[in-house]
Amino acid sequence: MTLSRRKFFAVAGTTAVGTLMVSPLEGLLARKAFGKKLGKGYGPLLPDSNGLLDLPSGFKYQVISRTGTLMSDGNLEPSNHDGMAAFPGPKNTTILVRNHELSINSDTRVQVPNPYDPICRGGTTTLVVGRDRQLIKQFSSLGGTIRNCAGGLTPWGSWISCEEDTTIPSATNGVTKLHGYNFEVPASATSSVTPVPLVAMGRFNHEAIAVDPKTGYVYQTEDRGDSLFYRFIPKVPGRLKEGGILQALRIIGRPGVNTKTGFVVGQKLAVDWVNIPDPNPTTTDNVRVQGRNLGAAQFSRGEGIYYKSNKDKKGKNGKREFYFTATDGGPVGGGQVWRYIPGEETIELFVESQSKDELDMPDNIVVAPCGDLILCEDGDGDNFLIGITPSGEIYKFARNALQTGEFAGACFSPDGRTLFVNIQSPGITLAIWGPWNSNRGNSSLS
Repeated sequence: MTLSRRKFFAVAGTTAVGTLMVSPLEGLLARKAFGKKLGKGYGPLLPDSNGLLDLPSGFKYQVISRTGTLMSDGNLEPSNHDGMAAFPGPKNTTILVRNHELSINSDTRVQVPNPYDPICRGGTTTLVVGRDRQLIKQFSSLGGTIRNCAGGLTPWGSWISCEEDTTIPSATNGVTKLHGYNFEVPASATSSVTPVPLVAMGRFNHEAIAVDPKTGYVYQTEDRGDSLFYRFIPKVPGRLKEGGILQALRIIGRPGVNTKTGFVVGQKLAVDWVNIPDPNPTTTDNVRVQGRNLGAAQFSRGEGIYYKSNKDKKGKNGKREFYFTATDGGPVGGGQVWRYIPGEETIELFVESQSKDELDMPDNIVVAPCGDLILCEDGDGDNFLIGITPSGEIYKFARNALQTGEFAGACFSPDGRTLFVNIQSPGITLAIWGPWNSNRGNSSLS
């Protein structure tokens, strides 16, 4: 069931996709080898006879939906599948809310009767999937936006869809409204929602968000080479459209530092936050410049972010953590994963690619039932779903055998048995299942 706004604080300590069987990530603190050890993971990838998805032995997949399919609302399924989240639905179903990263001139569009900006083609679709991993229905749920790249789920049962575009209306582009906003789509919606831009959360190249269920603060990434790491403090937790304060992270003692290189894996750095004076500039795209002028740290293309609450030895809720990717950070541009701990107000470089053979431009990120991180690659060559174990090993979990397109939208069903993921082009959503906890000290989920 979805949580009411009144009760969402009670979920502090659960994962964002429900009560998954997750083990602590404290073992990831063995830093010196991190980003350099290559592990076996679930074993070698086996060639797929269908030429779509290579997986380890014991894992299976099936296609849930494809671009061009006739949906339940009579519209054709749009292309450019991107960020996605899974929610518990009625009768053991899973509800997926999925982004479509479509520009003004894209070949397909998310068709809705009430678009935010009629000329714009991006938005979201909602899918209902049965326990047997079969699609029950899907429909358009948000439209009229631009380049809905990633986003994030909330503890109160909604998806925040993020525009990775800051287009301003002009006499030549046909756009009628400002862009660069977040939009909220309740997972319980049964048809398209009325689009309401969450203006106070900032107008910039949004990528993804994650919510701290203890405080209601929303952490946000930005996909630019000089991006910042933001947090939004809502006036009323759980009611984002009522406004709040936008801030950017600053590393104490290193004002305005560029974090692309020169940081040591595992070194904790104290941080504080600066207020963004004008979160909604209407004539320029300068939110990050405002933050940088106040000493905020720069990250090299912030992308996916995920919230995790570890358990202590007694199984009680423990340290709250956020992991987010800087997709082309590091000495070879292969990417970084950063770890922010709100209870300590510290940040640290968690993983840094030393070779694009081990990690190549990580994008979306999620935590698997066994506690491993699963990262979606968006590199130039073969793209993989990359796993990182609690002991610090990096392994390849799946390969896009169809083409060199990116993976996106990785998320687990509420029961932890199924990984849903997108291949952005030509636009395919897949379900993957198998022995997630094999050799991980827990019983298998299959």
